[in-house]
Amino acid sequence: MSTDTTIAATPPTSASAASADAAPKRRSYWSLWAKVPREFAFLILTMPIAITGLVVLATTFFTGLGLIALIFGIFIVVASLFIARGFGTLELVRLRWAGRREITRPIWNRDNREQGFWRTMFVPFIDGHYWLYLLHGMVINPIVSIVSWSLTVAWTSVALGGTTGWIWQRYIPDGRGDQDFWLYDVVVDWLFPGNTLSVDPRIGEAAFEFVVGLIFLATLPFVFRGLTLLHDVIARGVLGSWRSEALEREVAQLDASRGAAVQAEDASLRRLERDIHDGPQQRLVRLQMDLAAIERKLERDPDAARELLGEAREQARETLEELRALSRGFAPPILQDRGLAVALQSVAARSPIPVTVEIELPADATLPASIERNAYFVAAELLTNAVKHAEASGIRLTVSTRDTGATGHWIDLWVTDNGRGGAALTAGHGLAGLEERVQGLRGMLVVDSPVGGPTTIGAHIPFVPLAAGETAPLS
Repeated sequence: MSTDTTIAATPPTSASAASADAAPKRRSYWSLWAKVPREFAFLILTMPIAITGLVVLATTFFTGLGLIALIFGIFIVVASLFIARGFGTLELVRLRWAGRREITRPIWNRDNREQGFWRTMFVPFIDGHYWLYLLHGMVINPIVSIVSWSLTVAWTSVALGGTTGWIWQRYIPDGRGDQDFWLYDVVVDWLFPGNTLSVDPRIGEAAFEFVVGLIFLATLPFVFRGLTLLHDVIARGVLGSWRSEALEREVAQLDASRGAAVQAEDASLRRLERDIHDGPQQRLVRLQMDLAAIERKLERDPDAARELLGEAREQARETLEELRALSRGFAPPILQDRGLAVALQSVAARSPIPVTVEIELPADATLPASIERNAYFVAAELLTNAVKHAEASGIRLTVSTRDTGATGHWIDLWVTDNGRGGAALTAGHGLAGLEERVQGLRGMLVVDSPVGGPTTIGAHIPFVPLAAGETAPLS
């Protein structure tokens, strides 16, 4: 049995990567140009799509509204609401493609039930999101798109025309002849009153247009970014989900996690009850019968009584071993007294297969007692499964914590063996029960076990670290 334990103050590599991803990135001027093609494509297509949406939605909605007294107008109104939902979803997809942060979409089927025809027909009337999508498609988006499209075309035309006009304007007759009005002359006289500057008008006009074109070209990324951001802000307010829906989603996830935890605990209790009934309980019944037989033969046949006494001693020893094996599914005293690292070393030391233990926990790790208990149980169960089913010659147990910033603190527990592989999350089996337990803690279980091995199983559990000096009872 080989045990290699490391206590480190630095988080694992995955944590460092996660922290690096969470850190804000500094944007340079040239990085804005990287998204200019996508933002231009988004902006230049905005008005055609918005006008198409306006025509389709206005036609279907007002036609259905006018025919609503004939009953089938209701179906046309519902169709217009679904069409508005489609155009709104297209806007969200286009914004994401343009490089904007993804907008959380509304929950269209909140109760996760089969809609059915009549429910599908009448839900849009009471769901405010459909009407907001209709308002966006018929009023907001057409107005905003005309402004953004006009600015996009104008800014791009001036930027490209001004910077390249000196190349192609000479080949285009302007018909101005010897006219006295030149735009560059007006600007120069306004900036420098009383100047005596004498320049060829055509050269001066070309130079003025070139400078203006450079200014528009230099500000092009900011204009495109601002116009795209305008559409993004409007979409987040009108097409995105509401805060109440985020709360509903959080409550649903908590209910699902609590249900998974209850199911996992119930399955563990049933298994424990079955193991006690099939093992120690049967042995204790046998021990009671042997003691009764010894009591009857103690006076009449001491030799037979002595033989039965030896069998009873063996029964008591085997019962004790089974009870010790069952107790490993609970938090041992060493976990409460010495902490998670020492408890994991202890469970690894009892493995009949050599286990390499790598524990990378900060020196001031303050894990809640419930997290330590569940991490110990998951590690013990994974090691037991590897011993029973993997046919491995070596196992590696790795435990570490990380702070991702945005998603909080996590404990990562990995068990890797060099066995035959083929492990899967099959319903009714041990890994499925472990997955339910981990999901009950709002974590996740990852299984990578190709046929032929190796098998790598990771349990990732979020936790809230205890404050300095704070302790929690081991419940």
